[in-house]
Amino acid sequence: MIRVENLTMQLRGGGHVVSILKGLNFEVPRKQMVSIVGPSGSGKSTLLGLLAGLDKPTAGSIQLNGQEITTWTEYQLAHFRRQNIGYLFQSFHLIPTLTALENVMLPLELSGDATAKDRARDLLEAVGLQDRQHHYPTQLSGGEQQRVAVARAFSCRPPILLADEPTGNLDSATGQLVIDLLVRLHRDQGSTLLLVTHDTALAEQTERIITLHDGTIASDTSVRS
Repeated sequence: MIRVENLTMQLRGGGHVVSILKGLNFEVPRKQMVSIVGPSGSGKSTLLGLLAGLDKPTAGSIQLNGQEITTWTEYQLAHFRRQNIGYLFQSFHLIPTLTALENVMLPLELSGDATAKDRARDLLEAVGLQDRQHHYPTQLSGGEQQRVAVARAFSCRPPILLADEPTGNLDSATGQLVIDLLVRLHRDQGSTLLLVTHDTALAEQTERIITLHDGTIASDTSVRS
């Protein structure tokens, strides 16, 4: 479960204070798929970064699977992320000197998984890239790179997956393919999925839509059960 209470994020500079998030409160049950939408500058990506422990809030509480993360050290956060959070970026963030297989294997090897190669091969097969596993990122299309990134995000079977505009750099057909993969792996592995998107049609494929506006929750709507 994800529980957010009075989550506030402010940036200070030049004698001014800019409020990015203003006292957010919400919960996400285990295994739910939620989209976070809103105009540019509404705080969507900031929220996702805070949930991943990539930044610390100005005030408020973030509990992930019953653990309060806002008071942890960077070492504690890194350890927790490695075991509990998968993160999918808009710009793929693959390591260019590693093959597709090696990119997917990396988180598994860092966690000491002796089955890293077999697990990575299975995931690349699941995303339809079994014939591209020895190719480097520059030898893959944008859609193929994002499919490798999806496989990597799920590699350690994280209970929580955070996806920041995962289809933003893809055409509509390729983007839908990536979303179909995300949904299937999310269901197969029983993860909780939070998805930031500008795409209304994509958001409507999730179970719930949280709309941010000017750093606040403008609406929180169930789409389907």
